[in-house]
Amino acid sequence: MAFEPPQRLVRALGETAPEGDDWLEKLPEAAHQSVALRELTVERVQMPGGRSSLVVLVRRADGTPAVVKLAPPRSRPESERAALAHWGGVGAVQLLEPFVTEGVLLLERLRPDLSVRSLPEAKALLEAAGTLRRLWVEPPADHHFETVAERTGRQAEAMRAAASADPEVTTLVDAALAAREELLAAPPERRLLHGTFRQSKVLAGERMPWLAVGPDPVVGECAFDLARLVRDRVEDLIASPSGAATTRRRVKRLAESLEVDQERLRGWTLFRAVESGVRARRVGRPKDAELLLEFAGWL
Repeated sequence: MAFEPPQRLVRALGETAPEGDDWLEKLPEAAHQSVALRELTVERVQMPGGRSSLVVLVRRADGTPAVVKLAPPRSRPESERAALAHWGGVGAVQLLEPFVTEGVLLLERLRPDLSVRSLPEAKALLEAAGTLRRLWVEPPADHHFETVAERTGRQAEAMRAAASADPEVTTLVDAALAAREELLAAPPERRLLHGTFRQSKVLAGERMPWLAVGPDPVVGECAFDLARLVRDRVEDLIASPSGAATTRRRVKRLAESLEVDQERLRGWTLFRAVESGVRARRVGRPKDAELLLEFAGWL
């Protein structure tokens, strides 16, 4: 079959591809080789798919459903493999191979059409938070995961450059960077974090009701991970007359339910929203940027 990458993936990778990158061009052949090597039967490419990888629904030789995920090096598939191996299927999708072959992961099949986001908001937040709690474990002693300080350091540099070129975001960027400096001064714990956790990253499964997928793992404090969940369904929050008050209640409720310091959660939520908003402006997604920066202003 043809392994044409979904347009959503093409657009997303096009925003961040370094000059001369040919990963998308080589993707169809890489997908063919990956399924042939493992003697898999292809069902279909998952549509619309994700923003950082190609997901192919397959069956193994014994008929077991599975997923082949192909990701470019900049999406850090080896880091994802290491995190999934460390979690061992507790709270996250099960890794079916102990190694990565040129950015290829073979994973347990979940329900790609059914995520926590499909639930009513209050129930979705509850289930997502419960899944996240299971992922917060001690990292391996000899781990090579990026730290929160390292990841946000790279992001901070890009934010400063954006503020220099775009005075409209200067106030929010300054506030976000100040929050980051204060938060990094005394982190309360070091845990293995999902890194990009949100409701759509939690899918229904057979082995467990809900399991996380698609980590971009990082080591640091739990509030950093939870911060991305705070702004889920941001478009609904912005559209609501009580959006600002709802956001503040959500910060309080999530912090209390997961025993995270409320002010630290607010600070990381501010930083991550501003970082995402500034990046959206830079790559030409003005609508997303407007939503994210308005949300950040409430914090």
